Amino acid sequence: MQGGVSGFQNAPVTRAVVLASGLLFVVFSAQRRARALVLSHQGIVKNFRLWKLFASGFAFQSTPELLFGVYLLYYFRVFERQIGSNKYSVFSLFTISVSLLLEILSLVLLKDTNYLSTLACGPYGLIFASFIPFFLDIPVTSRFRIFGVNFSDKSFIYLAGLQLLLSSGKRSLIPGICGLIAGSLYRLNVLGIRRMKMPQVIASFFARIFAPSSGGSSRPSRSLVGNMSSRTSRAVQNNQPSGFAPVVEPPESSIAMLVSMGFDGNAARQALMRARNDINTATNILLEAQTR
Repeated sequence: MQGGVSGFQNAPVTRAVVLASGLLFVVFSAQRRARALVLSHQGIVKNFRLWKLFASGFAFQSTPELLFGVYLLYYFRVFERQIGSNKYSVFSLFTISVSLLLEILSLVLLKDTNYLSTLACGPYGLIFASFIPFFLDIPVTSRFRIFGVNFSDKSFIYLAGLQLLLSSGKRSLIPGICGLIAGSLYRLNVLGIRRMKMPQVIASFFARIFAPSSGGSSRPSRSLVGNMSSRTSRAVQNNQPSGFAPVVEPPESSIAMLVSMGFDGNAARQALMRARNDINTATNILLEAQTR
């Protein structure tokens, strides 16, 4: 299952988070100070530094964590395209902040035990919060068996998340759980968070900086993914074979799935009708039409 078709197009917030994670990892690894970013009760109470708290929320400590984390962040850019960069920036700030607060609380509660002394660093809050809409909103489009075990097209994302969750044992398990809690609170619309937006001045500023360029200019996304060109829509419509019996109207969930991947709603509907509601075939049709 694809998370999108055009890199970081219409996903400037995700691009900024990925760049921040990568750059901070390189900087602190080069200085051999990556271990200094881990959260600890002593570091928070006695040696508190705001920059360190910020860095620990974005920089991974090890290369495997970075690889799996960036992969998941890149895949979950589909949600930024779905709700728009403005609301996704609120989602990111909320989940990272709430997750960090919960992690600090867990360190305070467990400071007198031998169970936990430090926590893994990195954007665990944002990543695992994204598993809430991934589980609830992204449909399974295909199933298959490997060595007698049932899998779906979503299984590999869950496996990557499990690998990241257990990468540092209990040190990464608790940040992952805190991220799931933060994502659940956002889903429940605590304090009306889902209605909040970033000020347009701030949103436009970061969109101009982090939005990938396309032909020398870039424009921030305001809706699902941005519109596919009318030429692509006409190409899909003109490819509709004649002589076939009318097909059933495509379900809205299938259309929403294709829209979240970066395609125009009308073109997605036409492709699904041509593919007789087979989402994989419809995706191929849209991709072929887009290259014309």
